[in-house]
Amino acid sequence: MADTTTLSGNRGLAIEEPLIFELGHPGRLGVDLPEPPPVDEDRLKGCRRQAPVGLPDLSEPQVVRHYTRLSQKNYGIDTGFYPLGSCTMKHNPRLAEKVARLPGLADLHPFQPQSTVQGALEVIDSLAGWLKSLTGMPAVAMTPAAGAHGEWCGLMAIRACHEDHGQGHRRRVLVPESAHGTNPASAAMCGFTVDSIPAKDNGRVDLDALRAKLGDDVACLMLTNPNTCGLFEREILEIAEAVHAAGAFFYCDGANYNAIVGRVRIADLGIDAMHINLHKTFATPHGGGGPGAGPTVLSSALAPYAPLPFVVHGDKGLTLVEHAADSGAKPFGRVKGYHGQFGVFIRALAYIISMGADGLRLASSDAVLNANYLLAGLKDVLSPSFEGPCMHECLFDDRFLKDTGVSTLDFAKALIDEGYHPMTMYFPLVVHGALLMEPTESESRETLDQYIAVVRGLAERAKAGAAESFKAAPRFTPRRRLDETLAARTPVLRWKPEAAE
Repeated sequence: MADTTTLSGNRGLAIEEPLIFELGHPGRLGVDLPEPPPVDEDRLKGCRRQAPVGLPDLSEPQVVRHYTRLSQKNYGIDTGFYPLGSCTMKHNPRLAEKVARLPGLADLHPFQPQSTVQGALEVIDSLAGWLKSLTGMPAVAMTPAAGAHGEWCGLMAIRACHEDHGQGHRRRVLVPESAHGTNPASAAMCGFTVDSIPAKDNGRVDLDALRAKLGDDVACLMLTNPNTCGLFEREILEIAEAVHAAGAFFYCDGANYNAIVGRVRIADLGIDAMHINLHKTFATPHGGGGPGAGPTVLSSALAPYAPLPFVVHGDKGLTLVEHAADSGAKPFGRVKGYHGQFGVFIRALAYIISMGADGLRLASSDAVLNANYLLAGLKDVLSPSFEGPCMHECLFDDRFLKDTGVSTLDFAKALIDEGYHPMTMYFPLVVHGALLMEPTESESRETLDQYIAVVRGLAERAKAGAAESFKAAPRFTPRRRLDETLAARTPVLRWKPEAAE
């Protein structure tokens, strides 16, 4: 293998970039400030700084070059294809970004008088109307900040409803093996115990096993549909009927709603609550910790328990109901300060209006089409985890790598050298060595063909005995092969100068 090192550490125009603290040099400045006037009295009352602030001393060109170089090392949806499954790294229309920055929307304050923010309240109300129309649900809580927060909100409404009807003993939540990991965590946060439901060989919920676990202590079922294996739960109507017959509620994780929006009304499936990841379904930026928003739609049985605040139409226009006494219902409380993730609301509403109902339906259709195109182009060289077509994402496992000496991780690392962000690895946990790919609706056939060709080539290379090259990958990244396990267990969270070590 050719030597890929250089004397400078640079790789062509990919400049090696140290930490900004390592660039600093004492006394170096990017500005020229006048000396402050002398002060006789000690106005800091003994709190005067005893040591330097700890920031690096840099010139202006150093600062500009440092952050420019860092931006060049970032891989995002604007850089290339991002097949990360279950996260929907789709194109974010610049129209939505532009609208979110409009004066009157970007510079609001949550303490403004309601009479001065009628437009903002209309944004919230209009988006809520769209979400209710698309899902067929009568109510929606707009304030949850993201997906897991929306789960928590829906579960709290379920808990409040049970307690209000003398069913407070219902403290067990059924969660299928293929559910998102936040589902059991959210249930535990709400004080429920979690009972797992196994899947059948076809990757879907075992209905008989579900029925066997239903009882008068079950609060709800939490089901992801399409599920984390990228499959639609075909028996969802029977599942809903069984859950309701036991006196429990049906919670649906809406993280994969982008596969069915505009094509399926959630209410028609017998669902009582579902959060909607606006930052996935409706193209607002996702990844890196935010921003997100997880409005939770609720059935008529749960609507009275929706959290505060919410927008209502009054004689003087739109107003916010902030107190339970003014709600005419039984809200379980609040889930967030103020009125939700307003910047995400703007982006989502702009996307929805620009797409229209027919455009949203087409987007979900194309997402499913693209995933099945990947599946068709790769199933003869990779190993699909389940038979038949998929929904918005296709799932493979590591059987195709058997006896090659190449692991799922090795395969994903090699994909980085080819200029692609890896697919989701080792998730869902119910599939050994999982490789989960989600192309989204915004990718062209040409992009998918290029990706298919690369993945096929890597698979053939792995089967040809090139294990050592896979284990050395990635070779063309700034930091090469990293030990993520060691980094997670012993993180270095604070830089210290060498002299102080």
